Amino acid sequence: MPYPADMKAFRALSAALGSDPLRVQGAGGNTSIKEDATMWIKASGTELADAECTDIFVAVDRDAARAEAHGSGDGSCKTTVLDPSSTLRPSIETTFHAALDWAVVAHTHSIATLTHCISPQGCVAAREKLEGLPYVFVPYAKPGLPLTREILARITDETQIIVLENHGLICCADTVAQVAMLIETVEQRLQMPLLRGSSVQPTQPPPRGFAWTAHSWIAQDKDAAEQALSGSYYPDHVVFLGPALPNTDNEDAPPAILVDGVGVALRKGATPAQTAMLTCLSDVLSRLPEGWDIQAIGHAAEAELLNWDAEKYRQALAAKT
Repeated sequence: MPYPADMKAFRALSAALGSDPLRVQGAGGNTSIKEDATMWIKASGTELADAECTDIFVAVDRDAARAEAHGSGDGSCKTTVLDPSSTLRPSIETTFHAALDWAVVAHTHSIATLTHCISPQGCVAAREKLEGLPYVFVPYAKPGLPLTREILARITDETQIIVLENHGLICCADTVAQVAMLIETVEQRLQMPLLRGSSVQPTQPPPRGFAWTAHSWIAQDKDAAEQALSGSYYPDHVVFLGPALPNTDNEDAPPAILVDGVGVALRKGATPAQTAMLTCLSDVLSRLPEGWDIQAIGHAAEAELLNWDAEKYRQALAAKT
């Protein structure tokens, strides 16, 4: 089936977002473009960085996917795929892409946005910084249908910027160029400077089967260590690293551990997605201002993600890369 006229520019924007770890990490984030009754959406488990060199987009029936957003079907949008021979599975967030009445939608896990939206004080600051723009804030909800419903309950026809608390950013517009400009505007307004992050390489041997990382500063900074050990602050951390960071190896074979006061170690053989999410945690915590509290998504939300078949599928694909 024919691609939209803007597909080349759309792929370029998607690849640029996916290649910037301050916008997207690993297999996170997703983009979509609509033309008539067809919507092209990033496939689950693929990486936006590959948008110009690999076929990562799957065409779905936009009306059928929008119907799932409003309660018809299970919300997976598997049955909305137009090519029955395709092995690609639509993103778990296809429903909100279909429900948003804009031709181009980009969802990122922007570090600047995350730094603000995991904190009550950060959310207040972000609202002030985004004044004059067509934005809404949406409280944390499980990705998929629960998140789509929260979004639809809050947006208006004019909404183009959606800040997802404890999750990320959505920008929408009529063209690829307009979305790119909107993303840049939000990023510039929410930009956060590096406030900490230098560390001393640990002198003691790492735990068996692990190697010390450049993010060991987290363990050497009292506040950052407490934050990293206390909870998970956005979905992909849970999916790829597990709940919070443990301080010892255990039967769950965590990908990363924090040895308090010493360093952060990554398991040998860790996947690129796990490495990317550890970098993401470091990028967020290193920008968090003093005096900003942060709120974890909580044990119940973590359990929902860990026991979810859609995320197990994405984990399995990431492990193959």
